[in-house]
Amino acid sequence: MYTHPDVHDLRHHGDAEVRDEKLIDLAVNVRTNTPPDWLRERIADSLVGLAAYPDARAARAAVAERHDLPAERVLLTAGAAEAFVLLARALPVRRPVVVHPQFTEPEAALRDAGHEVGRVLLREADGFRLDPAAVPEDADLVVIGNPTNPTSVLHPAETIASLARPGRTLVVDEAFMDAVPGEREALAGRTDVPGLVVLRSLTKTWGLAGLRIGYALAHPETIAALGHAQPLWPVSTPALVAAEACMTRAALAEAEHAAHRIAVERAHLLAGLAEFDEVRVVSAAEGPFVLIHVDRAHIVRDRLRDLGFAARRGDTFPGLDRNWLRLAVRDRATTNRFLQALDQALVMAGCATG
Repeated sequence: MYTHPDVHDLRHHGDAEVRDEKLIDLAVNVRTNTPPDWLRERIADSLVGLAAYPDARAARAAVAERHDLPAERVLLTAGAAEAFVLLARALPVRRPVVVHPQFTEPEAALRDAGHEVGRVLLREADGFRLDPAAVPEDADLVVIGNPTNPTSVLHPAETIASLARPGRTLVVDEAFMDAVPGEREALAGRTDVPGLVVLRSLTKTWGLAGLRIGYALAHPETIAALGHAQPLWPVSTPALVAAEACMTRAALAEAEHAAHRIAVERAHLLAGLAEFDEVRVVSAAEGPFVLIHVDRAHIVRDRLRDLGFAARRGDTFPGLDRNWLRLAVRDRATTNRFLQALDQALVMAGCATG
C-alpha cells in the first residue's frame, strides 16, 4: 500500500534507550564484546599517523577486492548513515519511496533535503515481506533494508532486484547482511542490476559505532556523484585502517563464525518468546534482532527498564505502533535472564494471561 507520510520520531535510535543508564542493552544491534582485541590493536597503531591526512586508497581497494569489484564502484563513508545523506543530496530525485517498517534515517535524510517521501508499508499479515507490486512504478528512488531493521525479515535477492527500472535508483541497506550466515540474498557485488546502490556498515558486527565506517557500492557514475557531495577527508585514518582490517580473509571468517553463533542464539530467544501467549513474534527473523508484538508494550518496556533491561521501542518506525518492541540477540545467559524479566514485566504491566 502506498501512503503519504505521517508523523513519527524518525530521529529516535536505539542508543537513546540506554544512554546515561546502566541497563542490559537489548536496544542496540551492535554485537557484544566488540571490537575484538586484534582490531583494537590495529586501530590503536594507526594513531601514530594522525598528523597526515587520511588516505582512503588502501581501504577502498580492500573493500573492492572483498566484493570482487573495481575500486571505482566503492565509496567509503562515515557509517551507512552518511550514505543516506549523500543519496538525498547528490541525486536528482523526484519521487522517492521508502519501504517501511525499516531504519528511519533514509527517510529523515530525504526529508531534510527537501523531498516529499512516499511510503510503502509492509504488513504483519504478510509477514512483513516485500510485494514488489506495491512499489509505485513512477518511483525514481526506492529504499529497502535487507535483512530489514526492525522486522529482521530477509527478502529474496531476486525479489528486491525485480524493483530495478530504467531511471530508478534502487538502494538496498545491507547493514546487517554480514550477520546472516553465507550472506545469502546479498546484492553486494552485483553489477547486473541497473541503478543498484548497496550500502554496508562495519559498525554492527565489529563494534565500531563510535568510529563511523561504512561504504556504498554502485555504478562508477553514481559513486562519483556521491563522492562529490562529501567533504574533504570524510573518513578518518583510524576508520580507514579498521575498514581495511575487516576485509581480510581472517576477519571475514570471524564474521561468518559470529553469524552462525547469532543464528543459534536467535533460535534460543525465539523459542523462549514462543512460551509467552501474550507475545507475538515475527518468526521469520534472520538478523541479529527480533521484533515482537505485545499489548501495552510501551508499559512492558518501562517495566523491563525497572528490571534492568533496555528494549527498543517500535512506535518510531512507520508501519508500527507502541505495541511493538525490537530485541537484540544476545548470549544464552543474557537471554535467559531477559526472559525471566519479561515474565515479570508482563505481570507488572497487567498483560499476563495467567
